[in-house]
Amino acid sequence: MLVMSNINRDELFKWVDDHEKEYIEDLKGFCSIDSVKSAYVAGMPFGKGPFEALHYGMNLAERYGFEVWNYDNYVGTADLDKTLPRSLDMLAHTDVVPAGEGWTVTEPFSPIVKDGRIYGRGTSDDKGPLLCAMYAMRAIRENGVKLRKGVRLIMGADEETGSSDIKKYYEQEPEAEMTFSPDAEFPLINIEKGQFEGDISKSFTESTALPRLVSLEAGLALNAVPQKAVLRFEGLSLQKDNEIVKRLEKDFSVECQITGPDEITIIGRSAHASTPEGGINAGLAGLNLIARLPLADCEQVRAVKAVLTLFPWDETDGKHLGIKMEDKESHALSCTLDLYHVTTTELSVKFDSRTPVMATKENCEDMARKTVEAAGLDFSAPKGMIPPHAVPGDSPFVKTLLASLEAVTGLKGEAQAIGGGTYVHELKNGVAFGAVLPDVDTHMHGADEFFDISNAMIAIKVYIEAIIRLCA
Repeated sequence: MLVMSNINRDELFKWVDDHEKEYIEDLKGFCSIDSVKSAYVAGMPFGKGPFEALHYGMNLAERYGFEVWNYDNYVGTADLDKTLPRSLDMLAHTDVVPAGEGWTVTEPFSPIVKDGRIYGRGTSDDKGPLLCAMYAMRAIRENGVKLRKGVRLIMGADEETGSSDIKKYYEQEPEAEMTFSPDAEFPLINIEKGQFEGDISKSFTESTALPRLVSLEAGLALNAVPQKAVLRFEGLSLQKDNEIVKRLEKDFSVECQITGPDEITIIGRSAHASTPEGGINAGLAGLNLIARLPLADCEQVRAVKAVLTLFPWDETDGKHLGIKMEDKESHALSCTLDLYHVTTTELSVKFDSRTPVMATKENCEDMARKTVEAAGLDFSAPKGMIPPHAVPGDSPFVKTLLASLEAVTGLKGEAQAIGGGTYVHELKNGVAFGAVLPDVDTHMHGADEFFDISNAMIAIKVYIEAIIRLCA
């Protein structure tokens, strides 16, 4: 698609630079809201925090002159010009994952600017990118750029815990001819792997033989490698067995803290479940500690050791679960054990696997079930297999978005596959496009999440260019 020659990019991009401080203040206010999903309240389907964040986004959009509509506090939309035919949707979210622990720069919901970055939960996932899309629309509007096609920003409030918000939205509204989500990385993601979640469990008779494990708890969300695990024991001399603990720290690069008379807390490093190799799994380290300590033999300990045969340390490809696979189009399967609950009478652990296009129920779900049950454990897959999503990399829409990125940044535009899932997973012509620049780890879903301010300004300019090329 040809660039419209009568539109002054320099003026538009100067507008972006002139509004940097305003963007920062808007984002700080946005990220001050704890929008983790909580219990239903009348009129607030995902709890108070998501409600407040959704309304913050809608109020900003209304202040900046857009036509806003509220879909029962599930979703809010902002239209650049509702008289134009619906054409381009930009799909972002206002909810966030739990804050977690290990923050060092600031508290999770007290955003600050430091060294050219804004830190806080939601800065890069996805409140900062949402505002990049909104500011691109604002630049178009306030500079009087005339479009032929309509642009809509869709703001949801439940992306992190199932996307029930967007399901409700699309029950009422048709899919636009083109949709991108600023909820990933540049250049562009046209393939999102499928997802497969598995529950492994075992019930057993309580053993009173000492020393014993009383409990292990780790994990905040199934889509995040756990940063912390808490283990409680009875009849165990933590001082006597300190060498075992120290060896675990060295072997697994974790930190072990004695946080009570019979309690050990293990600190690792969180990561998104789609890239588990970037994390240090505190829960899995906890299982390994249980296996190494001189605990009395019982069904509970044997169940823990059985889990370790399926999930050896530092393995994130599902090999010992029997589901390792890889194809050229969408690359290798990933698999990570992220939720842990062990008591004196039950074990429950849950894994998240991101599956390539070649994955099927037979070679993935059925194989995992067979392997888990052969290890003497129980297995279920409540959601079954979620299929992958793919948009042709040579489509006019994809090629135009990539050309917009190249024109603004000089970066090579190429379509890629990821393990993460975004809002566009169910959309026929939906891709993820930015807003994070390549090879930047913003600690998304982890402690000290940040968004580079220069990155935000670049993303706004890329989105301006994309809107012009697609809709002017």
